[in-house]
Order: sequence, then C-alpha cells, then structure tokens
Amino acid sequence: MEVDHIVKKFIATENYTLHPIINGLINVTFIVENKDTHQKYILQKINNQVFKNTDSIIINHLQINCLLQSNDYQLDIIKPILSLSKEFLVQDENLQPWRMQSFVEDSVTFIKVPSSDIAFEAAKAFSHFLDVVNTGTLPNIEDTLPNFLNFEKRVHDYQEALKNADPQFLENANTEIELTNQFLSLPNKWIEMVNNNQLPKRIIHADAKISNILFDENHEALAVIDLDTVMVSTILYDFGTMIQSYTNTTNEDDGSAENNFNPEIYNAVKNGFLFHLKETLTPEESNNLDYAAQVAIYIQEIRFLTDYLNGSIYYSTKYPEHNLDRTKNQLELLKGLNEFLGWRVG
Repeated sequence: MEVDHIVKKFIATENYTLHPIINGLINVTFIVENKDTHQKYILQKINNQVFKNTDSIIINHLQINCLLQSNDYQLDIIKPILSLSKEFLVQDENLQPWRMQSFVEDSVTFIKVPSSDIAFEAAKAFSHFLDVVNTGTLPNIEDTLPNFLNFEKRVHDYQEALKNADPQFLENANTEIELTNQFLSLPNKWIEMVNNNQLPKRIIHADAKISNILFDENHEALAVIDLDTVMVSTILYDFGTMIQSYTNTTNEDDGSAENNFNPEIYNAVKNGFLFHLKETLTPEESNNLDYAAQVAIYIQEIRFLTDYLNGSIYYSTKYPEHNLDRTKNQLELLKGLNEFLGWRVG
C-alpha cells in the first residue's frame, strides 16, 4: 500500500494504525498512531495541482510557528515532523509530496457552525492567531496561491466566461447572471484600496473556515490549523470569509435556500474577530468590515458562476447544475446580509 510506504519514511516501526479523515477538500489526510509509543500524527498528501510550490508551504509554516512561539501564543501549535531522512516533505512513487504534522489529542472539529457561541470562539481564536503573527516585522511569507486574492482578475475571469459560455449555460443561469451584473461594481472599492495601498499588508490565514479550528470537549478553541494558504494581504479577507462561511444556515449546495443568512452569528463573528484585534486595526480596516463581508460572499458567488459557465472545470461537482445551485445559494446569502446591513448595492 502506497500510504504504508510513506508512513515508514516518518516513523521507525511496523506497529501503527491508519485512519482516513474524509472531510478535506484539497489534501488527502490520515491519522497515524504509533502503537509502540501511542503517539498520533497527521499524515497528508499535499495536492500539488492546487499548491504548485509545496516547499513554500513548509517554509511559511515554520516561519509562522517561530512567530507564535516568540509572542505569547495561547493555543496549541501544529508542528511539521521531520522524516527519518530529516526532510519535511517526502515523495511517493508518483512524485506526490507528503508531510507529517503533530496531532492535537481530544480535539473536535465542525463542518458547519452549530451555534453563535462556537462562532464567537472560532473567530476569537483566529483573532488571536492574526494578532500574534502580525507582531513586529513581517517575515518573508511566500505566496502559495498566486492571484488567489486578485479580485480584479476574478471579475475579469467572470466577464470572459460570459463571452465564451455555451448558450445553454447562459440561458440556464440567466437570472443569476442578471443579479450578478447588478453587483458588478461591488468589489471596485476593495480593488482600489488594495491598489492604492490604503489597507495594511498583514499575514492572513486565507482559509478561516470553522473546520480549521480544533476545539476541546467544552467547545473552547485548542488550535488554528491548516496554514497552507497563509499569505500577506488584507486582513479584511479573513473576516469576510468567516462571515461567508459561518453565517450560512444551509449547505452551500442548496440552490433553493431562502433566508439563509444568520444575523446572530454575524454579530458573534464580528465580536470574536475584534476581541484581540480591535486596537490593532486601522480606521480603514475597522470601517470596512461590513463591506468586506459583502465582497467575500460576492466573490465566492462569482467564482461558482464562472466555473459553471466554463463547464465546471475547477470545483468538484456531483451533477450538471451543482455550481449553479452554489451560485444561487451565495446570492441568497448576499441578499440576507444586505437586508441586515440596510445596504442596497447596484
């Protein structure tokens, strides 16, 4: 078995167990337990179709850990584990990169936010993480996902998809295209602020979903995990994506969802996000939190719609209209947020 061959590059025993973790969307993940020592680890095959420069992931992770260890970080730190040959990455026979990381015992994760209390705790954990890693001079964090936060390109890609889409796709998505076009100017302020350096460049997590927080049995945060996407950008993105992923009361695949925005969770996330960062944020950042939430939802909606119009070549789909249903869901979420904020954009 390929995985067994990889395990033996990290631990010097035949006496271990493997348990797959099936909720990851990008990497292939296992829990490995060394039965001799009862030590557990996380073993992952990194998707090098998504992450082209896997060495940068390790370099960034080590630099972030140095910041956390040096600045009174209160949560557990996930540590890369060296292989027996003293490497952080090993390759399988298909040249796919694998890594091993430390495991946090007695931890639980959530795929969906179960309550506003847990939403607050998760946002507070990310707030603490962001506050600590942005202390002092920023290290040279390498970009593992070039253009991921280039919203100008996201809008351009959508417009190109409109020009080149199959006529049937355009007809099927006609209502969603009309709604999307009404909000086409929404990211302009964001793009302008970024291009004019009006927003501080900070280390961000860039994937601040609830499943990237480990909790204990009392639902208190233990650790922030999955640092693969860490980059230098505006901290508004992490807040926006928390709102986009936490406040949705339905599965994002539900194209028939109505009233899927939860204002109680919105307030909990904002309070948690500001818990450690309130005194750190500049006026430009603080004054644009609500706007960032709008933009994050809209950009995710555009990405789903763009992929649908392109023939669903990026996101994994289970049926032909899957990305269109995701688009509808995000549009409903944006509608709910706009009504909550009392904003009308178009």
